[in-house]
Amino acid sequence: MKTLKAIIIPALIILFLATGSCTKQQPHDTIPNVAVDVYIDVNSTLYLQLNTIGGWLYLTGGYKGILVYRVSEDEFVAYDRACPYDPLVQESRLQMDVGNLTVVDTVCKSKFVILDGSIVEGPATVPLKRYRTTFDGNILHIFN
Repeated sequence: MKTLKAIIIPALIILFLATGSCTKQQPHDTIPNVAVDVYIDVNSTLYLQLNTIGGWLYLTGGYKGILVYRVSEDEFVAYDRACPYDPLVQESRLQMDVGNLTVVDTVCKSKFVILDGSIVEGPATVPLKRYRTTFDGNILHIFN
């Protein structure tokens, strides 16, 4: 009985310490919900980048800004520029990567596919925060 306690107690202590000192996997912080209701005329000279498929731009709005990407003639995707790995880090912001097919966080270096927000690499374990979009041929509506 004494030897059983001598084995169980240290094992429980090791298990407790190992669980409490794990490296950071995914913070408990989530990207704060911010009302988004943006209308843009993609034919305006202000948004020339969105006139072609594969065009993208950054907009004001959301929690840390919005990244808009034109997927096809009539489809757009929009994501918050806050990285889902650690959205509260002030310096952290998503940026388009070379080649315009992925998005990279400036701090943790997580990488995501621009078409669907899925993870390519990095410490992030959840995809990008995506906003809803509708397009009538002229006006792009980005909202949540």
